[in-house]
Amino acid sequence: MAQSESKKIFFENLYGAGKAIAVLTSGGDAQGMNAAVRAVVRMGLYVGAKVYFIREGYQGMVDGGENITEATWESVSSMLQVGGTVIGSARCKDFRTHEGRLKAALNLVKLGITNLCVIGGDGSLTGANLFREEWSGLLAELVEQGSIEQQSVQTYSALHIVGMVGSIDNDFCGTDMTIGTDSALHRIIEVVDAIMTTAQSHQRTFVLEVMGRHCGYLALVSALACGADWVLIPEMPPEDGWEEKMCQKLSATRSRGTRLNIIIVAEGSIDRHGKPITSSIVKDLVVKCLGFDTRVTILGHVQRGGTPSAFDRILASRMGVEAVLALLETTANTPACVVSLCGNQSVRLPLMECVQMTQEVQKAMDEKKFEEAVKLRGRSFENNLKTYKLLAHRKPESELPISNFNVAVLNVGAPAAGMNAAVRSAVRVGISEGHKMFAVNDGFEGFYKGQIKEIKWADVGGWTGQGGSLLGTKRTLPAKHVGKIAEQMRTHNINALLVIGGFEALESLLQLYEARATYEEFCIPMCMLPATISNNVPGTDLSIGADTALNAIVETCDRIKQSASGTKRRVFIIETMGGYCGYLATVAGLAAGADAAYIYEEPFDIRDLQANVEHLTEKMKTSIQRGLVLRNENSNENYTTDFIYQLYTEEGKGVFDCRKNVLGHMQQGGAPSPFDRNFGTKISAKAMQWVTKKLVETFRQGRVFANTEDSCCLLGMRRRALIFQPVVQLKGETDFVHRIPKEQWWLKLRPLMKILAKYKTSYDVSDSGQLEHVVHNRPKDSDASVAM
Repeated sequence: MAQSESKKIFFENLYGAGKAIAVLTSGGDAQGMNAAVRAVVRMGLYVGAKVYFIREGYQGMVDGGENITEATWESVSSMLQVGGTVIGSARCKDFRTHEGRLKAALNLVKLGITNLCVIGGDGSLTGANLFREEWSGLLAELVEQGSIEQQSVQTYSALHIVGMVGSIDNDFCGTDMTIGTDSALHRIIEVVDAIMTTAQSHQRTFVLEVMGRHCGYLALVSALACGADWVLIPEMPPEDGWEEKMCQKLSATRSRGTRLNIIIVAEGSIDRHGKPITSSIVKDLVVKCLGFDTRVTILGHVQRGGTPSAFDRILASRMGVEAVLALLETTANTPACVVSLCGNQSVRLPLMECVQMTQEVQKAMDEKKFEEAVKLRGRSFENNLKTYKLLAHRKPESELPISNFNVAVLNVGAPAAGMNAAVRSAVRVGISEGHKMFAVNDGFEGFYKGQIKEIKWADVGGWTGQGGSLLGTKRTLPAKHVGKIAEQMRTHNINALLVIGGFEALESLLQLYEARATYEEFCIPMCMLPATISNNVPGTDLSIGADTALNAIVETCDRIKQSASGTKRRVFIIETMGGYCGYLATVAGLAAGADAAYIYEEPFDIRDLQANVEHLTEKMKTSIQRGLVLRNENSNENYTTDFIYQLYTEEGKGVFDCRKNVLGHMQQGGAPSPFDRNFGTKISAKAMQWVTKKLVETFRQGRVFANTEDSCCLLGMRRRALIFQPVVQLKGETDFVHRIPKEQWWLKLRPLMKILAKYKTSYDVSDSGQLEHVVHNRPKDSDASVAM
């Protein structure tokens, strides 16, 4: 949408003046709920509405009194990084009764509240919808009782409800990820990574039980993220005789030299006859059949606790703002909706359609229609299951197709967490498709030097959790060495190329595409997967490695801010990586609650710096104790981190003092986050399937010959879809001087960051979600599944 056509809310418009919004958290708690509450409160105040907390969920609504209090800007400070829900959550029997809902209606009418934002699971949201449907009848009863005036019925005639799903199980249909799921995966993967080291030492088998009474998402995705040997989930019980198959698999893994086995069991796992499969049953089975030293670890409520991940904070903040916009736009005829994320796009879905579909899953499981249950969970869940089966279970040699194609995999550019997961996935999917896989060490530098060797299924075992690049990676571009690279491709008969890397990988593919005119060796299918912490590759909204870097920045910001607790007022100036791309600074700023983030894409001058200092000074005098300012490393050649630090120090004298930190290469290190492991695994599997298809299409007269634009592609995530885009077509979208795309979706998040930091700014709602209907299966290729 052109800028002139953009629909914007301006601070001066006070869209929500005269409206009252209440926010509550209900049911089980989930990390990120506080970020959602904070966003609802601050966006509500920004549009001029009154905002109320309802403490202790529906119980607080029924009890009223001090449980319903007006929220202020300051009342949600310092809660972004806190797990659980600070306004409390409780399961309420009273609200299930008519009398309870009558009391709740009276408490809301007394305060003029007709807009409810409910953060909870399907039970909480179903209760909210029932309350909305009964609203006019409840008001009529209250008039009869003499509790309210007749005038109140006209004034508060309709109750508007918007839901946000807070549940670590990710068991709500219609949304790719619920608030809390990513953080729960972080807890699980931290434990699995720790357990793997001790299991390796003692050659042990570990059985891990994770939450998921009715939904196996956590078990399935954590199994995918750690490369578990076996996983048991309620939606897809194992076939009869699974015990023998599992033991054979564990034994085969050990026989290949692996010193450990990991089995992940969802707490609600059952067999085909509905009989529970517990972690202790699995342990006893392994000990009895194989005699392996086996231990059980039940993670329990550890999964619910702890600090929310960067993803959950951003998801919750975006959804909180979207919920307020949805409440402002709703009418008496609008159905209650749930705000959600599909791919990388905000959507609004009718609440009861989502609830009904969620209930259909359980019904299918009760009726033992397991294939249907998996489909109803959504394309993302189905894709995860297919990918896990593809990577975890190796087919016997006799069952593999014989393709006689050789495919090379290499990493290019700076290392990014998740690269190894992508390589593992490519190797195993390639072998399953019948190809011979070759690994190239040290990027194109290693390629022209002949550092190429065949890589087998077992060679990539245990790679998912490893940070950096195990193949080795260099920034060397191929242009100067195309002759030698072509020679190596002839020598090893390479028929396809998978390049995993950042901006250098894009430049490399463009150079190889142009070299096709001279060297026929490059007339083969070539695919690039974006992997860079900077997230500066055109053609994709997200890159492998960026989520891990974001979490590193956000965790460090939390610690740095905490270091000032109990001291005088202090502002921290923090420099992030990213080259000329401000993605890390902006999105980490949103996730860490920054007051400002300076980036190259949004030019700033001394007047902007002065305005930021004055704004922060005003906030410091009245409320907050700690300030956070992020600066992208190349945001401005003159306004350096030192300059900004000195300016803030000088101008803040008497109000706050300053400290600065340059985060440096810690942003590139560490074990990959669950998101990066799964994103890398899934897009790599998809890329290899594309490679196979192209090889078959372009195989003519005994050789592969592919010279069309669409045979040299980048696989990227665009809004809701994973798309293969010819690299030649991406040239026009790219600023090669600054190594960034010309248009970047995340720039729309910047006004959101400013609003949540109390700036008077305009907010573009042209990209906000529209009410859609839940579909059982989205169109093919639309499983972008931002999270996993």
